[in-house]
Amino acid sequence: MCNKAYTHQRNLIRHRHIHTGKRRYNCDVCNRAFSEKSSLITHLRIHSGERPYTCDVCNKVFSQRSTLIKHQRIHSDENPYVCEVCNKALSDKFSLKRHQRIHTSESPHTCEVCNRAFSTKSYLITHQHIHRGERPYNCDVCNKAFSQKSSLIKHQRLHSDERPYNCDVCKKAFIQKSGLITHQRIHSGERPYKCTVCNRTFIQQSSLIRHQRIHVEHQYNCEACDKVFGIQSELIKHKCIHNGECPCTSKVCKKSIQYKEKSDNTSTHT
Repeated sequence: MCNKAYTHQRNLIRHRHIHTGKRRYNCDVCNRAFSEKSSLITHLRIHSGERPYTCDVCNKVFSQRSTLIKHQRIHSDENPYVCEVCNKALSDKFSLKRHQRIHTSESPHTCEVCNRAFSTKSYLITHQHIHRGERPYNCDVCNKAFSQKSSLIKHQRLHSDERPYNCDVCKKAFIQKSGLITHQRIHSGERPYKCTVCNRTFIQQSSLIRHQRIHVEHQYNCEACDKVFGIQSELIKHKCIHNGECPCTSKVCKKSIQYKEKSDNTSTHT
């Protein structure tokens, strides 16, 4: 069937159960069936909480020996599984398979509620918390709840002021990696978000969304120079340039006013 070879006949007989679909070993707790007795024994540890395999470096415990072996590679920096596309090295076969979906765009796990697809089952489970309204991760400082553990970790940095992501150009530190990535575009000049109407480019997606309101939403026109704004607050700030009076304390406004005063003699507006 698959040409796999064994040294003992009993191992071959046990292996054939995979192809026949025969599952002789049943869990008496949840009735899940297995083709091999060893798989049932491993599964029963989920119900009993038994974790017989301990890491000799950090004392973390595991229910399966294979999981312990994969974990120990964290301490040894061993990454034997290499992606053929980008040469990224990973610690285990499952992580490699999951990573390769980035290149293939494969998303085999689909949400039954909104049909959104995910590359891993764990991402799907995390996503489903949104539909069920579940927020199982609580901050022990302010009790704020989150649907994802990663969101809790990011939030906790607000309390600890931990900023683990540093810009290698100016050394500015950030709470989230996404903040660092956005910041680095200032140095690189990268502006990946482009308006499809006027081709103007932006560093952040939020800036593009705000800009697009000019094209699709109510327009606020300056009576002095006919400049158009998508947000009324931006129009109010802009008017400071013409009248020299600004109700806010924005440094941007003050600089604009100073520039206007210097260029009054050449201005075409009154």
